[in-house]
Amino acid sequence: MTHVTVTVHTDRPDAQFSASIQVQGCICECHHGSRNSKAVASTTIFSRIGQLEQVMKRNWIPIWMALVLAGLSGCASMSGDECMTSDWAAIGYEDGARGYTTDRISERRKACAKHGVTPDFAAYQSGREQGLLEYCQPGRAFNVGSNGARYNGVCSVDLEADFLEDYNTGYHLYTLRSNVNRASSAINSKQKELERIEDEIRQSEASLISDETTTEERVLLLVDLKDLSERTGQLEAEIQDLYEQRAHNQAELEHYQVALLDSGY
Repeated sequence: MTHVTVTVHTDRPDAQFSASIQVQGCICECHHGSRNSKAVASTTIFSRIGQLEQVMKRNWIPIWMALVLAGLSGCASMSGDECMTSDWAAIGYEDGARGYTTDRISERRKACAKHGVTPDFAAYQSGREQGLLEYCQPGRAFNVGSNGARYNGVCSVDLEADFLEDYNTGYHLYTLRSNVNRASSAINSKQKELERIEDEIRQSEASLISDETTTEERVLLLVDLKDLSERTGQLEAEIQDLYEQRAHNQAELEHYQVALLDSGY
């Protein structure tokens, strides 16, 4: 079966999930991990989607579903009619132009074997070689790298050196952009936590002066307020550090972009 893996990153320590979904012979896996813990769920799409909701935070569901649907577009599952009527040279060309390894035809062979059909491997391989010639061009390599796509070592020896040079150039651009985005995400996450804590402080202060609050409750509220105040100070310092880090990352990115323009990219 074909496996499509989708990974989601977040700076929230309490947000994590892992799910496996099977659709018409194609398994799609979705993982999210945190530093402290991991939650796991497995479901069959649509019919058992409710089980997944018990594990995932509600605000993750739209993101997760969009990623899975995007991953399904790359699934090698084929119907009986597709197996019998497909132009295997064209399929090979498409797989080659996308930089897929020969594992792709193995996946298609397994899918078609269920329908008693054997793919035309010679036609597929011929088409794939033509597709790889398109994929392995340096200009294409830069786009592959700058989009953060993985290179699977599919280019021939005579093309790979030039391909890797441009791929690494593009991937470095992707890395610098990711650094900026990651800092922005961390800032947003910590600002939301800071807002939540400030709300808790206001509620605790209101309870502290309430006539209905007992002496014991006031003691506990004062302890909570001390902890919340300390956390507020920590968050403010962390946010400031992140702003400085993002500014540094942004400067690196802009400097690299200028260098790319000067180099003709």
